[in-house]
Amino acid sequence: MAKLRVLSEREVLSILGEFGFRSYSQKGSHVKVRRIVAGGLAQTLTVPNHDEIDRGTLHVIYRQASRFVSESELRGKFFTG
Repeated sequence: MAKLRVLSEREVLSILGEFGFRSYSQKGSHVKVRRIVAGGLAQTLTVPNHDEIDRGTLHVIYRQASRFVSESELRGKFFTG
């Protein structure tokens, strides 16, 4: 069974950047990333600014991102194996 990788805020932002998400706001220790898709629809995610993001939080980010990006494309970047 694949295991969720331990990722930092920079790594998560880099992964999301590959799918067109860009930082647009930061408040405290949270960075908001957004991408605009056809029809002007904004897709927004929030990523905590931590050196090591808790696995539970990573799983939530993965689940939210999979609403916007194909799960098959995301899985290899968030999970081992």
